[in-house]
Amino acid sequence: MSDQPADSSTPLRLRRWEQRTEVPLFVASLFFLLGYALRVLVPDHTQPWRDLALTLVLATWLLFAADYAVRIRLSGQGLRFLRTHWLDTVVLVLPLLRPLRLIQVYTAVQRRRAQPRLSLYARVISYAGMTALLLGFSAALAVYHEEHLAPGATIRTFGDAVWWACATLTTVGYGDVVPVTPRGRTVAAGLMVCGLALLGAVTGSFSSWLVQVFTREDEKRPPGRG
Repeated sequence: MSDQPADSSTPLRLRRWEQRTEVPLFVASLFFLLGYALRVLVPDHTQPWRDLALTLVLATWLLFAADYAVRIRLSGQGLRFLRTHWLDTVVLVLPLLRPLRLIQVYTAVQRRRAQPRLSLYARVISYAGMTALLLGFSAALAVYHEEHLAPGATIRTFGDAVWWACATLTTVGYGDVVPVTPRGRTVAAGLMVCGLALLGAVTGSFSSWLVQVFTREDEKRPPGRG
Protein backbone atom coordinates (compact mmCIF):
# COMPACT_ATOMS: atom_id res chain seq x y z
CA MET A 1 0.00 0.00 0.00
CA SER A 2 1.30 3.42 -0.90
CA ASP A 3 2.11 5.92 1.81
CA GLN A 4 0.87 8.70 -0.42
CA PRO A 5 -2.89 8.77 -0.88
CA ALA A 6 -4.34 10.04 -4.12
CA ASP A 7 -6.00 13.02 -2.42
CA SER A 8 -2.83 14.32 -0.81
CA SER A 9 0.67 15.16 -1.97
CA THR A 10 2.05 14.51 1.53
CA PRO A 11 3.12 10.93 2.34
CA LEU A 12 0.94 9.24 4.94
CA ARG A 13 3.86 8.53 7.29
CA LEU A 14 4.88 12.19 7.24
CA ARG A 15 1.33 13.36 7.96
CA ARG A 16 1.08 10.95 10.88
CA TRP A 17 4.43 12.13 12.24
CA GLU A 18 3.37 15.78 11.98
CA GLN A 19 0.06 15.06 13.67
CA ARG A 20 1.82 13.38 16.61
CA THR A 21 4.65 15.87 17.03
CA GLU A 22 3.21 19.33 16.30
CA VAL A 23 1.83 19.90 19.79
CA PRO A 24 4.90 18.56 21.67
CA LEU A 25 7.15 20.64 19.41
CA PHE A 26 5.06 23.73 20.06
CA VAL A 27 5.51 23.15 23.80
CA ALA A 28 9.24 22.73 23.16
CA SER A 29 9.23 26.05 21.29
CA LEU A 30 7.80 27.73 24.38
CA PHE A 31 10.67 26.27 26.41
CA PHE A 32 13.08 27.56 23.77
CA LEU A 33 11.54 31.01 24.11
CA LEU A 34 11.80 30.77 27.90
CA GLY A 35 15.47 29.79 27.70
CA TYR A 36 16.22 32.57 25.24
CA ALA A 37 14.40 35.10 27.43
CA LEU A 38 16.41 34.04 30.49
CA ARG A 39 19.62 34.21 28.47
CA VAL A 40 18.83 37.75 27.34
CA LEU A 41 17.26 39.23 30.46
CA VAL A 42 19.12 37.59 33.34
CA PRO A 43 22.22 39.59 34.47
CA ASP A 44 25.65 38.19 33.65
CA HIS A 45 26.61 37.59 37.29
CA THR A 46 23.78 35.04 37.78
CA GLN A 47 25.85 32.43 36.00
CA PRO A 48 23.97 29.23 36.93
CA TRP A 49 20.75 30.61 35.47
CA ARG A 50 22.46 31.69 32.27
CA ASP A 51 24.06 28.27 31.86
CA LEU A 52 20.70 26.60 32.44
CA ALA A 53 19.10 28.89 29.88
CA LEU A 54 21.79 28.08 27.30
CA THR A 55 21.33 24.35 27.91
CA LEU A 56 17.58 24.70 27.45
CA VAL A 57 18.02 26.63 24.20
CA LEU A 58 20.50 24.12 22.76
CA ALA A 59 18.48 21.07 23.83
CA THR A 60 15.25 22.35 22.28
CA TRP A 61 17.02 23.40 19.08
CA LEU A 62 18.53 19.92 18.74
CA LEU A 63 15.01 18.55 19.13
CA PHE A 64 13.85 20.79 16.28
CA ALA A 65 16.80 19.66 14.13
CA ALA A 66 16.01 15.99 14.80
CA ASP A 67 12.37 16.54 13.85
CA TYR A 68 13.47 18.32 10.66
CA ALA A 69 15.72 15.39 9.70
CA VAL A 70 12.87 12.93 10.29
CA ARG A 71 10.54 15.03 8.15
CA ILE A 72 13.06 15.02 5.29
CA ARG A 73 13.40 11.25 5.50
CA LEU A 74 9.66 10.56 5.66
CA SER A 75 8.88 12.99 2.82
CA GLY A 76 11.01 11.02 0.36
CA GLN A 77 11.92 14.31 -1.34
CA GLY A 78 15.53 14.65 -0.27
CA LEU A 79 16.85 18.17 -0.70
CA ARG A 80 13.65 19.22 -2.48
CA PHE A 81 12.08 19.24 0.98
CA LEU A 82 13.91 22.53 1.67
CA ARG A 83 11.97 24.20 -1.14
CA THR A 84 8.55 22.56 -0.72
CA HIS A 85 8.60 23.05 3.08
CA TRP A 86 10.35 26.40 3.19
CA LEU A 87 8.61 27.48 6.41
CA ASP A 88 10.03 24.44 8.23
CA THR A 89 13.48 25.43 6.97
CA VAL A 90 13.14 29.06 8.05
CA VAL A 91 11.85 28.06 11.48
CA LEU A 92 14.77 25.68 11.99
CA VAL A 93 17.29 28.42 11.21
CA LEU A 94 15.37 31.05 13.22
CA PRO A 95 13.52 29.20 16.01
CA LEU A 96 12.05 32.45 17.35
CA LEU A 97 9.75 32.34 14.30
CA ARG A 98 8.10 29.10 15.42
CA PRO A 99 4.89 30.98 16.35
CA LEU A 100 4.28 31.14 12.58
CA ARG A 101 3.62 27.38 12.77
CA LEU A 102 0.59 27.86 15.01
CA ILE A 103 -1.71 27.05 12.11
CA GLN A 104 -0.04 23.64 11.75
CA VAL A 105 -0.47 23.06 15.47
CA TYR A 106 -4.17 23.87 15.21
CA THR A 107 -4.55 21.57 12.19
CA ALA A 108 -2.86 18.70 14.03
CA VAL A 109 -5.20 19.14 17.01
CA GLN A 110 -8.27 19.55 14.83
CA ARG A 111 -7.67 16.24 13.04
CA ARG A 112 -8.51 14.52 16.31
CA ARG A 113 -11.93 16.19 16.52
CA ALA A 114 -15.11 15.69 14.54
CA GLN A 115 -15.65 19.39 13.88
CA PRO A 116 -14.08 22.74 14.80
CA ARG A 117 -15.04 24.19 18.17
CA LEU A 118 -14.67 27.75 16.88
CA SER A 119 -16.12 29.46 13.83
CA LEU A 120 -13.86 30.40 10.93
CA TYR A 121 -13.71 34.05 12.00
CA ALA A 122 -12.95 33.16 15.62
CA ARG A 123 -10.18 30.84 14.46
CA VAL A 124 -8.58 33.53 12.27
CA ILE A 125 -8.68 36.14 15.03
CA SER A 126 -7.43 33.68 17.67
CA TYR A 127 -4.56 32.53 15.47
CA ALA A 128 -3.60 36.09 14.57
CA GLY A 129 -3.78 37.21 18.19
CA MET A 130 -1.65 34.38 19.56
CA THR A 131 0.85 34.73 16.73
CA ALA A 132 1.12 38.49 17.27
CA LEU A 133 1.67 38.00 21.01
CA LEU A 134 4.40 35.38 20.62
CA LEU A 135 6.11 37.07 17.67
CA GLY A 136 6.01 40.45 19.39
CA PHE A 137 7.61 39.03 22.53
CA SER A 138 10.24 37.17 20.48
CA ALA A 139 11.05 40.27 18.43
CA ALA A 140 11.29 42.41 21.58
CA LEU A 141 13.80 39.96 23.05
CA ALA A 142 15.85 39.81 19.85
CA VAL A 143 15.94 43.60 19.40
CA TYR A 144 16.76 44.24 23.05
CA HIS A 145 19.60 41.70 22.84
CA GLU A 146 21.08 43.46 19.81
CA GLU A 147 20.36 47.07 20.73
CA HIS A 148 20.68 47.82 24.43
CA LEU A 149 24.49 48.07 24.43
CA ALA A 150 24.89 49.54 20.93
CA PRO A 151 26.29 53.09 20.54
CA GLY A 152 23.51 55.60 19.96
CA ALA A 153 20.78 53.09 20.75
CA THR A 154 17.34 54.32 21.78
CA ILE A 155 16.19 50.86 22.94
CA ARG A 156 17.96 50.65 26.29
CA THR A 157 15.55 48.57 28.38
CA PHE A 158 13.32 45.59 27.70
CA GLY A 159 10.36 47.87 28.28
CA ASP A 160 11.58 50.03 25.39
CA ALA A 161 11.78 46.91 23.23
CA VAL A 162 8.24 45.82 24.12
CA TRP A 163 6.91 49.32 23.34
CA TRP A 164 8.75 49.27 20.01
CA ALA A 165 7.35 45.80 19.18
CA CYS A 166 3.77 46.91 19.93
CA ALA A 167 4.14 50.04 17.78
CA THR A 168 5.68 48.02 14.93
CA LEU A 169 3.15 45.17 14.97
CA THR A 170 0.22 47.58 14.92
CA THR A 171 1.90 49.53 12.07
CA VAL A 172 1.74 52.73 14.17
CA GLY A 173 5.48 53.38 14.14
CA TYR A 174 5.85 56.36 16.46
CA GLY A 175 9.59 56.50 15.80
CA ASP A 176 10.50 57.43 19.38
CA VAL A 177 12.53 54.22 19.74
CA VAL A 178 14.08 52.58 16.68
CA PRO A 179 16.75 49.92 16.04
CA VAL A 180 20.14 51.24 14.95
CA THR A 181 22.09 48.00 14.41
CA PRO A 182 21.89 45.96 11.18
CA ARG A 183 20.54 42.88 12.97
CA GLY A 184 18.03 44.96 14.90
CA ARG A 185 16.75 46.53 11.69
CA THR A 186 16.51 43.10 10.07
CA VAL A 187 14.30 41.94 12.93
CA ALA A 188 12.27 45.14 12.55
CA ALA A 189 11.72 44.55 8.82
CA GLY A 190 10.51 41.00 9.47
CA LEU A 191 8.15 42.17 12.21
CA MET A 192 6.73 44.87 9.92
CA VAL A 193 5.87 42.26 7.28
CA CYS A 194 4.29 39.95 9.86
CA GLY A 195 2.38 42.86 11.39
CA LEU A 196 0.89 43.87 8.05
CA ALA A 197 -0.10 40.27 7.27
CA LEU A 198 -1.71 39.67 10.68
CA LEU A 199 -3.50 43.02 10.68
CA GLY A 200 -4.82 42.34 7.18
CA ALA A 201 -6.07 38.88 8.20
CA VAL A 202 -7.89 40.21 11.27
CA THR A 203 -9.35 43.23 9.44
CA GLY A 204 -10.53 41.13 6.50
CA SER A 205 -12.06 38.47 8.75
CA PHE A 206 -13.82 41.03 10.93
CA SER A 207 -15.16 42.89 7.89
CA SER A 208 -16.47 39.66 6.39
CA TRP A 209 -18.15 38.77 9.70
CA LEU A 210 -19.87 42.18 9.82
CA VAL A 211 -21.13 41.75 6.26
CA GLN A 212 -22.58 38.35 7.18
CA VAL A 213 -24.31 39.75 10.26
CA PHE A 214 -25.86 42.66 8.36
CA THR A 215 -26.90 40.35 5.51
CA ARG A 216 -28.72 38.05 7.94
CA GLU A 217 -30.45 41.06 9.51
CA ASP A 218 -31.59 42.26 6.08
CA GLU A 219 -32.93 38.80 5.22
CA LYS A 220 -34.97 38.69 8.46
CA ARG A 221 -36.52 42.13 7.82
CA PRO A 222 -40.10 41.92 6.50
CA PRO A 223 -40.54 42.95 2.82
CA GLY A 224 -41.41 46.58 2.23
CA ARG A 225 -39.79 47.88 5.43
CA GLY A 226 -36.72 50.04 4.93
